[in-house]
Amino acid sequence: MNTLVIIPTYNEKENIKHIIGETLKQDKSLNILIVDDNSPDGTADIVKKMMKKDKRIHILERPRKMGLGTAYVAGFKYAIENNFDFIFEMDADFSHNPSDIPRFLSKINKGYDIVIGSRYIEGVSVINWPMSRLLLSYFANIYARVITGVPVNDLTGGFKCYRASKLKELDLNSIKSDGYSFQIEITSKLYYRKARIVEIPIIFTDRVRGKSKMNKGIVWEAFWSVWILRFQHILGKI
Repeated sequence: MNTLVIIPTYNEKENIKHIIGETLKQDKSLNILIVDDNSPDGTADIVKKMMKKDKRIHILERPRKMGLGTAYVAGFKYAIENNFDFIFEMDADFSHNPSDIPRFLSKINKGYDIVIGSRYIEGVSVINWPMSRLLLSYFANIYARVITGVPVNDLTGGFKCYRASKLKELDLNSIKSDGYSFQIEITSKLYYRKARIVEIPIIFTDRVRGKSKMNKGIVWEAFWSVWILRFQHILGKI
């Protein structure tokens, strides 16, 4: 089964070569799509040099910083158009460990539609976060779970594997959310469409190189988005 790992990037030159190499080592079925938002640090140039040596590496270059959600949507469309069977979301900064990928593939090959790498299914598995951010994330997930009615412990997590045929059921052009709210929206909409979802435990390690893209706007967007999803579901518009 052909699998595409989508990695959005913006100024990730310190991580990109290593994350690509470590990811491709995990399984021969893997391809990587870098969705780069015109990184001024030359991230895309590094990727294009690597592409000359390995046909499993691909890139989508965008004209400016356009956000995580639209990067993944562009990646989903690329995967569907190129007939990939499974689609991963993964960060470039090693907060998601590439060595976990075989565990995702094992689960999705058993018939699940979404496999979610969960930080909260076995207690709290997060390294190097300040307590304030950890508490925000933990309680945000409880809040999102209660409001949306989606029985997932880590709705805001960004390490996932999807069955492409299930993603095809969504109107990807209608998805405009970003960051945490993007993760909540995709999983919720698929759950409402009877997707078979499973969580597996992962250890999330905060980045050691580069700068975090987190900001207050992302948090507030997620806060309100869960209510929109709830009412859309009640009204039968999802």
